[in-house]
Amino acid sequence: MSSQAASPIPSSASTTTVRDASPSGHKCTQDDAERPSTDVSPLLNTGHVEPDLGHGSEVGPSASFWSCTINLANTILGTGMLAMPGALATVGLLLGSFMIVFSACASGLGLYFLTRSASKTQGRAASFFACSKLTYPSAAVWFDLAIAIKCFGVGISYLIIIGDLMPGVVRSLSMVAVAAAGGDGSGTVDPVWWFLEDRRFWITIFMGIIGPLAFLKRLDSLKATSALALSAVFYLVFIVVYYFSDPDLKLPPKDEIRYVRLSSDFFTTLPIFVFAFTCHQNIFSVYNELTDNGQSMLNRIISTSIGSAVVVYHIIGVLGYLTFGNAVGSNIIQMYDDGMLVTVGRIAIVVLVMFSFPLQCHPCRACLDKVLIAISAFWESTRFGKPSDPSQYSSLPGQSQDDDGTLASSEQLDDHGDPIVVQSELKFIIMTLSILIGSYIIAISVSELEVVLSLVGSTGSTAISFILPGIFYWKLHAHLPWDARKVLSVCLTFYGIMVMIICLSANIRRIIHNS
Repeated sequence: MSSQAASPIPSSASTTTVRDASPSGHKCTQDDAERPSTDVSPLLNTGHVEPDLGHGSEVGPSASFWSCTINLANTILGTGMLAMPGALATVGLLLGSFMIVFSACASGLGLYFLTRSASKTQGRAASFFACSKLTYPSAAVWFDLAIAIKCFGVGISYLIIIGDLMPGVVRSLSMVAVAAAGGDGSGTVDPVWWFLEDRRFWITIFMGIIGPLAFLKRLDSLKATSALALSAVFYLVFIVVYYFSDPDLKLPPKDEIRYVRLSSDFFTTLPIFVFAFTCHQNIFSVYNELTDNGQSMLNRIISTSIGSAVVVYHIIGVLGYLTFGNAVGSNIIQMYDDGMLVTVGRIAIVVLVMFSFPLQCHPCRACLDKVLIAISAFWESTRFGKPSDPSQYSSLPGQSQDDDGTLASSEQLDDHGDPIVVQSELKFIIMTLSILIGSYIIAISVSELEVVLSLVGSTGSTAISFILPGIFYWKLHAHLPWDARKVLSVCLTFYGIMVMIICLSANIRRIIHNS
Protein backbone atom coordinates (compact mmCIF):
# COMPACT_ATOMS: atom_id res chain seq x y z
CA MET A 1 0.00 0.00 0.00
CA SER A 2 1.41 3.40 -0.89
CA SER A 3 1.48 6.29 1.55
CA GLN A 4 -0.70 8.37 -0.79
CA ALA A 5 -3.56 5.96 -0.35
CA ALA A 6 -3.68 6.74 3.32
CA SER A 7 -3.67 10.51 2.78
CA PRO A 8 -6.84 12.63 2.64
CA ILE A 9 -5.31 14.71 -0.18
CA PRO A 10 -6.35 13.63 -3.69
CA SER A 11 -3.79 11.54 -5.49
CA SER A 12 -3.76 13.97 -8.35
CA ALA A 13 -1.89 16.50 -6.26
CA SER A 14 1.68 16.89 -7.36
CA THR A 15 3.01 16.86 -3.82
CA THR A 16 1.31 15.06 -0.97
CA THR A 17 1.23 16.99 2.29
CA VAL A 18 1.58 14.99 5.44
CA ARG A 19 0.81 15.99 8.99
CA ASP A 20 2.84 18.38 11.10
CA ALA A 21 6.28 16.91 11.75
CA SER A 22 7.77 19.59 13.95
CA PRO A 23 6.77 21.63 16.97
CA SER A 24 6.97 24.80 14.91
CA GLY A 25 4.03 23.68 12.78
CA HIS A 26 5.99 23.30 9.54
CA LYS A 27 4.13 21.20 6.97
CA CYS A 28 6.47 18.78 5.27
CA THR A 29 5.92 17.21 1.91
CA GLN A 30 5.97 13.54 0.98
CA ASP A 31 9.36 14.13 -0.60
CA ASP A 32 10.59 15.55 2.69
CA ALA A 33 9.22 12.58 4.61
CA GLU A 34 11.04 10.12 2.37
CA ARG A 35 14.31 12.05 2.26
CA PRO A 36 17.15 10.02 3.79
CA SER A 37 18.07 11.16 7.28
CA THR A 38 21.34 12.95 7.88
CA ASP A 39 23.56 13.45 10.87
CA VAL A 40 22.19 16.93 11.47
CA SER A 41 18.44 16.43 11.11
CA PRO A 42 16.00 14.26 13.02
CA LEU A 43 15.56 10.83 11.50
CA LEU A 44 11.84 10.74 12.08
CA ASN A 45 8.92 12.97 12.94
CA THR A 46 9.10 14.54 16.38
CA GLY A 47 6.72 16.28 18.69
CA HIS A 48 3.62 14.18 18.10
CA VAL A 49 1.92 11.29 19.82
CA GLU A 50 2.31 7.82 18.33
CA PRO A 51 0.30 4.73 19.21
CA ASP A 52 1.84 2.27 21.60
CA LEU A 53 3.37 -0.75 19.88
CA GLY A 54 4.65 -2.36 23.00
CA HIS A 55 7.63 -0.05 23.56
CA GLY A 56 5.93 2.48 25.80
CA SER A 57 5.68 5.38 23.31
CA GLU A 58 2.01 6.03 23.96
CA VAL A 59 2.51 9.52 25.39
CA GLY A 60 4.86 10.81 22.73
CA PRO A 61 8.62 11.50 22.72
CA SER A 62 9.74 13.23 25.91
CA ALA A 63 13.10 11.65 26.87
CA SER A 64 16.19 13.84 27.10
CA PHE A 65 19.84 13.18 26.30
CA TRP A 66 20.75 12.48 29.92
CA SER A 67 17.70 10.32 30.53
CA CYS A 68 18.54 8.06 27.60
CA THR A 69 22.26 8.04 28.39
CA ILE A 70 21.66 7.05 32.03
CA ASN A 71 19.26 4.26 31.07
CA LEU A 72 21.59 2.94 28.38
CA ALA A 73 24.63 3.13 30.67
CA ASN A 74 22.73 1.33 33.43
CA THR A 75 21.79 -1.40 30.95
CA ILE A 76 25.49 -1.84 30.12
CA LEU A 77 26.96 -1.59 33.62
CA GLY A 78 25.52 -4.62 35.35
CA THR A 79 26.82 -8.04 36.17
CA GLY A 80 29.56 -7.77 33.55
CA MET A 81 31.71 -5.46 35.67
CA LEU A 82 31.69 -7.93 38.58
CA ALA A 83 33.15 -10.64 36.33
CA MET A 84 35.66 -8.38 34.54
CA PRO A 85 38.69 -8.98 36.86
CA GLY A 86 38.19 -12.73 36.50
CA ALA A 87 37.98 -12.36 32.74
CA LEU A 88 41.27 -10.44 32.66
CA ALA A 89 42.87 -13.13 34.81
CA THR A 90 41.87 -15.73 32.23
CA VAL A 91 43.21 -13.95 29.13
CA GLY A 92 45.91 -11.74 30.63
CA LEU A 93 46.12 -8.04 31.50
CA LEU A 94 47.08 -6.60 28.10
CA LEU A 95 44.90 -8.93 26.04
CA GLY A 96 41.99 -8.32 28.40
CA SER A 97 42.35 -4.54 28.12
CA PHE A 98 42.42 -4.87 24.34
CA MET A 99 39.27 -7.02 24.42
CA ILE A 100 37.46 -4.39 26.49
CA VAL A 101 38.21 -1.70 23.90
CA PHE A 102 37.54 -3.99 20.94
CA SER A 103 34.22 -5.20 22.37
CA ALA A 104 33.21 -1.61 23.08
CA CYS A 105 33.93 -0.57 19.47
CA ALA A 106 32.07 -3.57 18.06
CA SER A 107 29.12 -2.93 20.36
CA GLY A 108 29.03 0.77 19.50
CA LEU A 109 29.13 -0.08 15.80
CA GLY A 110 26.16 -2.40 16.28
CA LEU A 111 24.22 0.37 18.06
CA TYR A 112 24.98 2.77 15.21
CA PHE A 113 23.73 0.31 12.58
CA LEU A 114 20.53 -0.27 14.57
CA THR A 115 19.77 3.45 14.77
CA ARG A 116 20.39 3.83 11.04
CA SER A 117 18.12 0.87 10.36
CA ALA A 118 15.45 2.43 12.57
CA SER A 119 15.23 5.37 10.14
CA LYS A 120 13.64 3.01 7.61
CA THR A 121 10.62 2.40 9.85
CA GLN A 122 7.68 4.79 9.96
CA GLY A 123 6.76 6.81 13.01
CA ARG A 124 8.16 6.16 16.44
CA ALA A 125 7.56 2.43 16.38
CA ALA A 126 11.07 1.21 15.63
CA SER A 127 11.89 -2.25 16.95
CA PHE A 128 13.77 -5.40 16.03
CA PHE A 129 10.45 -6.70 14.73
CA ALA A 130 9.89 -3.67 12.48
CA CYS A 131 13.42 -3.91 11.03
CA SER A 132 12.99 -7.66 10.55
CA LYS A 133 9.75 -7.01 8.66
CA LEU A 134 11.70 -4.91 6.17
CA THR A 135 14.58 -7.36 5.78
CA TYR A 136 13.75 -10.97 6.61
CA PRO A 137 9.98 -11.12 7.31
CA SER A 138 9.86 -14.89 7.74
CA ALA A 139 12.54 -14.75 10.46
CA ALA A 140 11.14 -11.75 12.34
CA VAL A 141 9.44 -13.87 14.98
CA TRP A 142 12.56 -15.95 15.58
CA PHE A 143 14.62 -12.78 16.03
CA ASP A 144 12.21 -11.50 18.65
CA LEU A 145 12.16 -14.87 20.38
CA ALA A 146 15.97 -14.86 20.63
CA ILE A 147 15.97 -11.33 22.05
CA ALA A 148 13.27 -12.20 24.57
CA ILE A 149 15.25 -15.23 25.76
CA LYS A 150 18.43 -13.16 26.02
CA CYS A 151 16.80 -10.45 28.15
CA PHE A 152 15.13 -13.14 30.23
CA GLY A 153 18.52 -14.74 30.91
CA VAL A 154 20.11 -11.44 31.92
CA GLY A 155 17.26 -10.80 34.35
CA ILE A 156 17.90 -14.20 35.90
CA SER A 157 21.58 -13.35 36.38
CA TYR A 158 20.55 -10.23 38.31
CA LEU A 159 18.42 -12.28 40.68
CA ILE A 160 21.26 -14.77 41.16
CA ILE A 161 23.56 -11.92 42.23
CA ILE A 162 20.99 -10.74 44.78
CA GLY A 163 20.79 -14.27 46.17
CA ASP A 164 24.59 -14.53 46.33
CA LEU A 165 25.28 -11.19 48.01
CA MET A 166 22.52 -10.74 50.58
CA PRO A 167 23.47 -13.69 52.88
CA GLY A 168 26.97 -12.20 53.12
CA VAL A 169 25.49 -8.81 53.92
CA VAL A 170 23.47 -10.36 56.74
CA ARG A 171 26.53 -12.09 58.18
CA SER A 172 28.53 -8.86 58.07
CA LEU A 173 25.81 -6.84 59.75
CA SER A 174 25.40 -9.58 62.36
CA MET A 175 29.13 -9.45 63.05
CA VAL A 176 28.96 -5.70 63.60
CA ALA A 177 25.89 -6.01 65.83
CA VAL A 178 27.42 -8.76 68.00
CA ALA A 179 30.68 -6.85 68.34
CA ALA A 180 28.79 -3.70 69.35
CA ALA A 181 26.94 -5.70 72.03
CA GLY A 182 30.23 -6.88 73.51
CA GLY A 183 30.29 -10.30 71.87
CA ASP A 184 33.09 -12.04 70.06
CA GLY A 185 32.09 -10.57 66.71
CA SER A 186 31.92 -13.96 65.05
CA GLY A 187 29.00 -12.92 62.89
CA THR A 188 27.09 -16.15 63.50
CA VAL A 189 23.38 -15.73 62.81
CA ASP A 190 20.96 -17.01 65.45
CA PRO A 191 19.50 -20.36 64.28
CA VAL A 192 16.02 -18.87 64.75
CA TRP A 193 16.81 -16.50 61.89
CA TRP A 194 18.28 -19.16 59.61
CA PHE A 195 16.27 -17.98 56.62
CA LEU A 196 18.23 -14.71 56.56
CA GLU A 197 21.16 -16.68 55.14
CA ASP A 198 19.02 -18.44 52.56
CA ARG A 199 19.53 -17.00 49.06
CA ARG A 200 16.01 -18.01 48.07
CA PHE A 201 14.53 -15.89 50.86
CA TRP A 202 16.27 -12.74 49.62
CA ILE A 203 15.39 -13.36 45.99
CA THR A 204 11.76 -13.65 47.10
CA ILE A 205 11.91 -10.43 49.12
CA PHE A 206 13.48 -8.38 46.35
CA MET A 207 10.99 -9.66 43.80
CA GLY A 208 8.42 -7.68 45.77
CA ILE A 209 10.39 -4.50 45.00
CA ILE A 210 11.28 -5.38 41.41
CA GLY A 211 7.72 -6.39 40.48
CA PRO A 212 6.08 -2.92 40.49
CA LEU A 213 8.99 -1.42 38.52
CA ALA A 214 8.65 -4.13 35.88
CA PHE A 215 5.10 -2.97 35.16
CA LEU A 216 6.21 0.50 34.03
CA LYS A 217 5.57 0.84 30.29
CA ARG A 218 8.07 3.54 29.36
CA LEU A 219 11.83 3.20 29.55
CA ASP A 220 12.02 6.90 30.37
CA SER A 221 10.07 6.19 33.58
CA LEU A 222 13.11 4.31 34.91
CA LYS A 223 15.56 7.21 34.65
CA ALA A 224 15.42 7.98 38.40
CA THR A 225 16.08 4.38 39.44
CA SER A 226 18.81 4.11 36.80
CA ALA A 227 20.53 7.21 38.18
CA LEU A 228 20.38 5.73 41.68
CA ALA A 229 21.72 2.43 40.39
CA LEU A 230 24.68 4.14 38.70
CA SER A 231 25.71 5.57 42.07
CA ALA A 232 26.40 1.96 43.07
CA VAL A 233 28.84 1.73 40.15
CA PHE A 234 30.85 4.65 41.49
CA TYR A 235 30.89 3.08 44.94
CA LEU A 236 32.21 -0.20 43.55
CA VAL A 237 34.92 1.71 41.70
CA PHE A 238 35.82 3.40 44.99
CA ILE A 239 36.10 0.04 46.78
CA VAL A 240 38.36 -1.43 44.09
CA VAL A 241 40.64 1.64 44.06
CA TYR A 242 40.71 1.82 47.86
CA TYR A 243 41.80 -1.78 48.38
CA PHE A 244 44.36 -1.61 45.58
CA SER A 245 45.96 1.47 47.12
CA ASP A 246 45.75 0.19 50.72
CA PRO A 247 49.35 -0.08 51.97
CA ASP A 248 48.38 -2.73 54.53
CA LEU A 249 47.07 -5.07 51.83
CA LYS A 250 49.61 -7.52 50.50
CA LEU A 251 49.42 -7.58 46.71
CA PRO A 252 50.22 -10.75 44.74
CA PRO A 253 53.78 -11.23 43.44
CA LYS A 254 54.54 -9.57 40.13
CA ASP A 255 55.34 -12.89 38.48
CA GLU A 256 51.73 -14.01 39.02
CA ILE A 257 50.39 -11.20 36.86
CA ARG A 258 50.02 -12.48 33.30
CA TYR A 259 49.89 -9.96 30.48
CA VAL A 260 48.88 -12.26 27.63
CA ARG A 261 47.53 -15.76 28.09
CA LEU A 262 46.32 -17.74 25.10
CA SER A 263 44.42 -20.93 25.82
CA SER A 264 41.12 -22.62 25.08
CA ASP A 265 39.67 -20.69 28.03
CA PHE A 266 39.76 -17.58 25.84
CA PHE A 267 36.67 -18.78 23.96
CA THR A 268 34.70 -19.40 27.16
CA THR A 269 35.67 -15.95 28.45
CA LEU A 270 35.05 -13.97 25.24
CA PRO A 271 31.24 -13.99 25.77
CA ILE A 272 31.76 -12.12 29.05
CA PHE A 273 33.38 -9.23 27.14
CA VAL A 274 30.52 -9.34 24.63
CA PHE A 275 27.91 -9.48 27.38
CA ALA A 276 29.53 -6.57 29.23
CA PHE A 277 28.58 -4.07 26.49
CA THR A 278 25.20 -5.42 25.46
CA CYS A 279 22.48 -2.78 25.67
CA HIS A 280 21.09 -3.11 22.16
CA GLN A 281 17.75 -4.43 23.38
CA ASN A 282 16.89 -0.92 24.62
CA ILE A 283 18.27 1.22 21.79
CA PHE A 284 14.95 1.23 19.92
CA SER A 285 13.10 2.41 23.03
CA VAL A 286 15.66 5.20 23.32
CA TYR A 287 15.12 6.00 19.64
CA ASN A 288 11.33 6.07 20.00
CA GLU A 289 11.19 8.12 23.21
CA LEU A 290 14.00 10.62 22.54
CA THR A 291 12.69 14.12 21.85
CA ASP A 292 15.39 14.88 19.27
CA ASN A 293 16.28 11.56 17.69
CA GLY A 294 18.64 12.96 15.07
CA GLN A 295 21.63 10.77 14.32
CA SER A 296 24.07 13.24 15.88
CA MET A 297 22.15 13.09 19.17
CA LEU A 298 21.98 9.29 19.03
CA ASN A 299 25.72 9.12 18.34
CA ARG A 300 26.38 11.26 21.41
CA ILE A 301 24.26 8.98 23.58
CA ILE A 302 25.98 5.85 22.23
CA SER A 303 29.50 7.22 22.58
CA THR A 304 28.88 8.59 26.09
CA SER A 305 27.33 5.35 27.36
CA ILE A 306 29.91 3.06 25.79
CA GLY A 307 32.82 5.34 26.67
CA SER A 308 31.88 5.55 30.35
CA ALA A 309 31.56 1.76 30.48
CA VAL A 310 35.07 1.35 29.02
CA VAL A 311 36.52 3.53 31.79
CA VAL A 312 34.62 1.69 34.55
CA TYR A 313 35.54 -1.77 33.20
CA HIS A 314 39.21 -0.86 32.97
CA ILE A 315 39.35 0.48 36.52
CA ILE A 316 37.50 -2.46 38.06
CA GLY A 317 39.05 -5.09 35.81
CA VAL A 318 42.68 -4.01 35.91
CA LEU A 319 42.88 -2.94 39.56
CA GLY A 320 40.80 -5.89 40.71
CA TYR A 321 43.11 -8.31 38.90
CA LEU A 322 46.25 -6.58 40.19
CA THR A 323 44.88 -6.78 43.74
CA PHE A 324 44.23 -10.53 43.81
CA GLY A 325 46.21 -11.85 40.85
CA ASN A 326 45.27 -15.25 39.48
CA ALA A 327 43.32 -16.00 42.66
CA VAL A 328 40.59 -13.52 41.71
CA GLY A 329 37.13 -15.07 41.45
CA SER A 330 34.27 -14.59 39.02
CA ASN A 331 32.60 -12.01 41.31
CA ILE A 332 35.03 -9.30 42.47
CA ILE A 333 32.86 -8.00 45.31
CA GLN A 334 32.94 -11.45 46.91
CA MET A 335 36.75 -11.32 47.12
CA TYR A 336 36.93 -8.59 49.76
CA ASP A 337 36.54 -8.91 53.52
CA ASP A 338 33.28 -8.53 55.41
CA GLY A 339 34.00 -5.05 56.72
CA MET A 340 31.37 -2.33 56.71
CA LEU A 341 32.89 -0.63 53.65
CA VAL A 342 32.47 -3.77 51.54
CA THR A 343 29.10 -4.60 53.09
CA VAL A 344 27.73 -1.25 51.95
CA GLY A 345 29.25 -1.97 48.55
CA ARG A 346 27.44 -5.29 48.34
CA ILE A 347 24.19 -3.57 49.24
CA ALA A 348 24.93 -1.02 46.49
CA ILE A 349 25.44 -3.82 43.95
CA VAL A 350 22.15 -5.37 45.01
CA VAL A 351 20.46 -2.01 44.43
CA LEU A 352 22.16 -1.77 41.03
CA VAL A 353 20.98 -5.13 39.75
CA MET A 354 17.55 -4.69 41.34
CA PHE A 355 16.96 -1.49 39.37
CA SER A 356 18.54 -3.01 36.25
CA PHE A 357 16.05 -5.88 36.11
CA PRO A 358 13.19 -3.70 34.72
CA LEU A 359 15.54 -2.57 31.92
CA GLN A 360 15.63 -6.20 30.78
CA CYS A 361 11.94 -6.88 31.40
CA HIS A 362 10.95 -3.94 29.17
CA PRO A 363 12.39 -5.28 25.86
CA CYS A 364 11.69 -8.89 26.84
CA ARG A 365 7.98 -8.10 27.15
CA ALA A 366 7.92 -6.12 23.89
CA CYS A 367 9.52 -8.99 21.95
CA LEU A 368 7.34 -11.57 23.67
CA ASP A 369 4.29 -9.61 22.54
CA LYS A 370 5.35 -9.95 18.89
CA VAL A 371 5.95 -13.68 19.33
CA LEU A 372 2.47 -14.14 20.81
CA ILE A 373 0.93 -12.18 17.92
CA ALA A 374 2.65 -14.53 15.45
CA ILE A 375 1.54 -17.62 17.35
CA SER A 376 -2.02 -16.31 17.40
CA ALA A 377 -1.95 -15.65 13.65
CA PHE A 378 -0.56 -19.11 12.96
CA TRP A 379 -3.24 -20.71 15.14
CA GLU A 380 -6.03 -18.85 13.38
CA SER A 381 -4.59 -19.84 10.00
CA THR A 382 -4.37 -23.54 10.76
CA ARG A 383 -7.65 -23.57 12.62
CA PHE A 384 -9.73 -22.11 9.82
CA GLY A 385 -7.77 -23.55 6.93
CA LYS A 386 -6.36 -20.28 5.62
CA PRO A 387 -3.24 -20.19 3.42
CA SER A 388 -0.10 -20.73 5.44
CA ASP A 389 2.33 -18.01 4.36
CA PRO A 390 5.15 -17.58 6.91
CA SER A 391 5.56 -13.88 6.11
CA GLN A 392 2.01 -13.11 7.21
CA TYR A 393 2.96 -13.88 10.81
CA SER A 394 5.67 -11.25 10.69
CA SER A 395 3.49 -8.15 10.51
CA LEU A 396 1.72 -6.14 13.14
CA PRO A 397 -1.94 -5.20 12.83
CA GLY A 398 -2.32 -2.16 10.65
CA GLN A 399 1.12 -2.33 9.03
CA SER A 400 2.35 -3.12 5.54
CA GLN A 401 5.45 -2.44 3.49
CA ASP A 402 5.61 0.34 0.92
CA ASP A 403 7.28 -0.06 -2.45
CA ASP A 404 10.16 2.12 -1.24
CA GLY A 405 10.97 -0.31 1.58
CA THR A 406 9.60 1.67 4.52
CA LEU A 407 7.06 0.30 6.94
CA ALA A 408 3.69 1.93 6.44
CA SER A 409 0.18 1.60 7.77
CA SER A 410 -2.51 -0.36 5.91
CA GLU A 411 -5.60 -0.33 8.11
CA GLN A 412 -6.98 0.82 11.46
CA LEU A 413 -5.77 4.38 10.87
CA ASP A 414 -6.41 7.29 13.22
CA ASP A 415 -7.13 10.92 12.27
CA HIS A 416 -3.46 11.44 11.44
CA GLY A 417 -3.15 8.36 9.25
CA ASP A 418 -1.25 6.40 11.90
CA PRO A 419 -1.88 2.73 12.70
CA ILE A 420 -3.89 2.13 15.85
CA VAL A 421 -2.46 -0.81 17.76
CA VAL A 422 -3.79 -1.12 21.28
CA GLN A 423 -2.31 -3.77 23.52
CA SER A 424 -4.73 -5.41 25.91
CA GLU A 425 -4.06 -4.45 29.51
CA LEU A 426 -4.75 -8.03 30.56
CA LYS A 427 -2.22 -9.30 28.05
CA PHE A 428 0.35 -6.81 29.33
CA ILE A 429 -0.18 -7.97 32.92
CA ILE A 430 -0.02 -11.67 32.03
CA MET A 431 3.22 -11.24 30.05
CA THR A 432 4.88 -9.25 32.83
CA LEU A 433 3.82 -11.75 35.49
CA SER A 434 5.08 -14.62 33.35
CA ILE A 435 8.50 -13.00 33.01
CA LEU A 436 8.71 -12.29 36.74
CA ILE A 437 7.56 -15.74 37.84
CA GLY A 438 9.73 -17.57 35.30
CA SER A 439 12.81 -15.56 36.30
CA TYR A 440 12.13 -16.20 39.98
CA ILE A 441 11.74 -19.97 39.60
CA ILE A 442 14.96 -20.36 37.61
CA ALA A 443 16.95 -17.98 39.84
CA ILE A 444 16.17 -19.91 43.02
CA SER A 445 17.13 -23.15 41.25
CA VAL A 446 20.43 -22.04 39.60
CA SER A 447 23.40 -20.46 41.36
CA GLU A 448 26.17 -20.57 38.71
CA LEU A 449 26.46 -16.93 37.60
CA GLU A 450 29.44 -17.48 35.29
CA VAL A 451 27.63 -20.21 33.36
CA VAL A 452 24.58 -17.99 32.86
CA LEU A 453 26.70 -15.04 31.66
CA SER A 454 28.71 -17.21 29.26
CA LEU A 455 25.66 -18.86 27.68
CA VAL A 456 23.72 -15.60 27.38
CA GLY A 457 26.78 -13.78 26.04
CA SER A 458 27.55 -16.39 23.38
CA THR A 459 23.96 -16.60 22.10
CA GLY A 460 21.53 -13.74 22.68
CA SER A 461 24.08 -10.98 23.30
CA THR A 462 26.06 -11.94 20.20
CA ALA A 463 22.92 -12.04 18.05
CA ILE A 464 21.53 -8.62 19.01
CA SER A 465 24.94 -6.91 19.32
CA PHE A 466 26.57 -8.02 16.06
CA ILE A 467 24.55 -10.33 13.82
CA LEU A 468 21.21 -8.52 13.62
CA PRO A 469 22.62 -4.96 13.39
CA GLY A 470 24.93 -6.06 10.59
CA ILE A 471 22.37 -7.86 8.47
CA PHE A 472 19.71 -5.16 9.04
CA TYR A 473 21.99 -2.39 7.85
CA TRP A 474 23.31 -4.36 4.88
CA LYS A 475 19.87 -5.48 3.73
CA LEU A 476 18.25 -2.05 4.10
CA HIS A 477 21.10 -0.43 2.15
CA ALA A 478 21.62 -3.22 -0.40
CA HIS A 479 20.50 -0.94 -3.25
CA LEU A 480 23.25 1.58 -2.48
CA PRO A 481 26.88 1.33 -3.68
CA TRP A 482 29.36 -0.39 -1.40
CA ASP A 483 31.07 1.89 1.09
CA ALA A 484 33.00 1.53 4.33
CA ARG A 485 29.85 1.21 6.43
CA LYS A 486 28.41 -1.61 4.34
CA VAL A 487 31.72 -3.46 4.50
CA LEU A 488 31.80 -3.00 8.27
CA SER A 489 28.24 -4.26 8.59
CA VAL A 490 29.14 -7.49 6.78
CA CYS A 491 32.30 -7.89 8.86
CA LEU A 492 30.31 -7.33 12.05
CA THR A 493 27.80 -10.01 11.02
CA PHE A 494 30.49 -12.60 10.29
CA TYR A 495 32.27 -11.74 13.52
CA GLY A 496 29.05 -12.33 15.45
CA ILE A 497 28.42 -15.66 13.73
CA MET A 498 31.93 -16.90 14.47
CA VAL A 499 31.72 -15.79 18.11
CA MET A 500 28.39 -17.54 18.54
CA ILE A 501 29.51 -20.84 17.01
CA ILE A 502 32.94 -21.06 18.65
CA CYS A 503 32.05 -19.70 22.09
CA LEU A 504 28.78 -21.60 22.41
CA SER A 505 30.56 -24.84 21.51
CA ALA A 506 33.32 -24.13 24.03
CA ASN A 507 30.84 -23.37 26.81
CA ILE A 508 28.75 -26.45 26.11
CA ARG A 509 31.90 -28.57 26.17
CA ARG A 510 32.90 -27.04 29.51
CA ILE A 511 29.48 -27.69 31.03
CA ILE A 512 29.56 -31.32 29.88
CA HIS A 513 33.07 -31.90 31.25
CA ASN A 514 32.25 -30.26 34.59
CA SER A 515 28.98 -32.15 35.06
